[in-house]
Amino acid sequence: MDKNTKNGRYIVGIDEVGRGPIAGPVAVGAFICKLEFFDSISIDTPLRDSKKLTKKQREKWFEYLKLEKEKGNCDFAVSMVNAEWIDKVGIVRSIKKALESSLKKVVKDPKEVFVYLDGGLKAPEEFINQETIIKGDELHSVISCASIVAKVSRDTLMSKYGEEHPEYGFENHVGYGTKAHYEAIKKHGVSVLHRKTFIN
Repeated sequence: MDKNTKNGRYIVGIDEVGRGPIAGPVAVGAFICKLEFFDSISIDTPLRDSKKLTKKQREKWFEYLKLEKEKGNCDFAVSMVNAEWIDKVGIVRSIKKALESSLKKVVKDPKEVFVYLDGGLKAPEEFINQETIIKGDELHSVISCASIVAKVSRDTLMSKYGEEHPEYGFENHVGYGTKAHYEAIKKHGVSVLHRKTFIN
């Protein structure tokens, strides 16, 4: 990792959450810190891909990272693109829009950072130091942090939608196409939160 970060003082992790649901937004998290940030982490919960952590573990990490952000030890942003836009332009362009938005919020000079991205994600060309890592959210700590902040932020929003639209149970399935979710759609129809192009 050291040789990859010699051109930049900061490393950035990027991950998306919510590519597959039939309702709600897609979210992209960007997490930035100095390389040595991970040498002094004081939390007893393992740092992993958010999907492999329990809800309680994710929220514990999120609160820890929020405190570290307040102390100035790191920064992060989560950008979301809603269902209407996803239906309009497609999921790939929606993720690209959210990714670029999150990066702009945490990075002042693209040349001063090294960006690590999960899966098939790519940063804009001005980020000359970047690497896409398959299963990066499990293999690279800075991507794991991006995964956690994106997942907790999106899940929190979906719980809020669950209160506003209790007939769909968004707080339980967070927009994914479960049997109960499809039964609710059959009974109540699609809402403004649903991705119409995703519903079978």
